[in-house]
Parts: sequence; structure tokens; C-alpha cells
Amino acid sequence: MSDSKREDSRPSDRPREDAEHDTGGRDAGSRDTGGLDWLDAELADTLDEDYELELSEPALSEEIRKIYKRTHPPSIERREYLRHLIRLQAELIKLQDWVAYTKAKIVVVFEGRDAAGKGGVIKRITQRLNPRICRVVALPAPTEREKSQWYFQRYVTHLPAGGEIVLFDRSWYNRAGVERVIGFATPDQVEQFFRDVPEFERMLVRSGIILLKYWFSITDEEQQMRFLMRIHDPMKQWKLSPMDLQSRVRWEDYTKAKEDMLFRTNIPEAPWYIVEGNDKKRARLNCIDHFLTRIPYTEVPHQPIALPERVFDPNYERRTLPPELYVPQKY
Repeated sequence: MSDSKREDSRPSDRPREDAEHDTGGRDAGSRDTGGLDWLDAELADTLDEDYELELSEPALSEEIRKIYKRTHPPSIERREYLRHLIRLQAELIKLQDWVAYTKAKIVVVFEGRDAAGKGGVIKRITQRLNPRICRVVALPAPTEREKSQWYFQRYVTHLPAGGEIVLFDRSWYNRAGVERVIGFATPDQVEQFFRDVPEFERMLVRSGIILLKYWFSITDEEQQMRFLMRIHDPMKQWKLSPMDLQSRVRWEDYTKAKEDMLFRTNIPEAPWYIVEGNDKKRARLNCIDHFLTRIPYTEVPHQPIALPERVFDPNYERRTLPPELYVPQKY
């Protein structure tokens, strides 16, 4: 049938491909490994950072390799990691359904040193969720207009409505960290922040928001290794900013600022939770698991879903589209 005719909605008369082809060359009598095949497909789809590291290892400098081997004990095996991750992501979908059903409001704050792994865990949380329900807020440096506003104002506009989850990739705690250390905020402004933030967060909780705060902790050597990775890997160089380099120079200043922040803003209504981040995979699993334990979500009812039959119109003819509309098939 020519392209100008209607598409055939009936099953194809082409014989089914043989079993050996279907199973990737395995005998038809071999054990069913469909689950493992699916897990392999998930691995290929996810292409985690540790997998990228192995693929690019020959290109890594000897300096990076020495630091990595010295500071990294054997991590969790990749297949086991993915099994846990997929199980936790399935629970995140249940959480998402509960949030949408109950109109709950959740805010999760992710803080930590540069290259501590905040973005990595956020990526795994959002990977399978609906972006209309779970969204990420990563604000740039404030504009001149925003600098003249109430400090918390530009964050308030991103708080969730009912049925939403908001993940802050850095948050109002910039004032207690980078702004304090680099000098973008005066000592008086920092002190005012410390007076205001406990009451601000209590207001959020009283309004019905579930507020969680995570600090990702890594060692000096681990940060050094991750920065070197960013310098030597063209695919990660965009992650490295001049402010990141300053964080190396001012490591101890950031440490003092972090300790002060955790001490002065750890309130019963919104406590801090510290994630040990040197092992990226374990940090992701531990953080997601803990996040799930802090939310009282339950199974919610779902309407049964059935795929409707395709409506077939015998008079429909498919129009021929000009070839320039199609993306070239290079691969």
C-alpha cells in the first residue's frame, strides 16, 4: 500500500521472529532472564556517573586515579545499587500519588559543599516522577531588584501549592554559607538571617508544608577528586564555577559557617539531616530512603485503566508529508 493510503490497523501477517532472536541468542529452553534484561536496559538508560567513570577511566589523569583509589573503599555493586534505586523510585511514585491525592505540600532543601552530590540525588528522585507534581528550584544569583526585597521573598514564590513537591537545589541557606564566606552579605545581614530563619520555617510548617533539610557532607580529599574530575572531563567542566574554586581556598571558612548554621537553625519543627556523601551511590540510596520514611504516605485508590480500541475509519487516508519535515536518520 502506498504512503498516501491509510495505515493498516490490523495485526501484521509477518511471522513472529524465532525464539532465539527474541532471547538475544539464548536457547528457548534456558531460564527466563527477562527481569535481568530489564535491569540491564535500566542501566543503559540511566548511565550512572560511576558507569561514566569506568567508560572514561583511560582518559583520567594519574593524579585523579591515585586520589580515587586512596579515598574510596569498594562501593556497592552496580546491579545491587540499581535494584535498590528502582525499588525506592517505585516508592517515590507511590509518594507522588499520595501527594496528588491528599493535596499535601512538601519542601525538601538540599545543601552541602560544592560537588557534594546534591544534584545527583535530586536527579534520581525526579527521574521517574511527574514534573507537574515534583519540580526542582535552583535559583541563580539574585538580581539588583531581588537584593532590595525581603530576603526570603524570591524563595516564597516557589513554595508548593497543594499536591506539589518542591526540591530546592540550594536554598535560603545561601546567606549562611556562600554569601557569608565570600562577603556577599554583611555581618548584620547574616545575623538577621539567623534570627529570622527559625520563625520563617515554623511559619511554613504551620501552613501545612512538610519541610525536610539535608546537608551533604564530603571530605576535603573527596571534593578535591570531584573538582579534578570536572577539570579533566569535558562533559563535566560546565559544573565548575569560579565560586567552586573559591570553596577550595576557603575550605575552613566554609566549615565554620556550616557548623554555625547547623547549630543555629536546627529546630524541632525542621531539623537538619546529614548525609554522608563520599560514596555517591550509598548517599543517594540513604537520602531517598530517609526521605520516604519522613512522609506518612499510604497507598491511594486508583481508577482502573483500560486501553480503548482504536477507532477505524475506512474513509481515512493518510496524507503524504514532505520529506524535509523528517529528522534525518543518522543512527
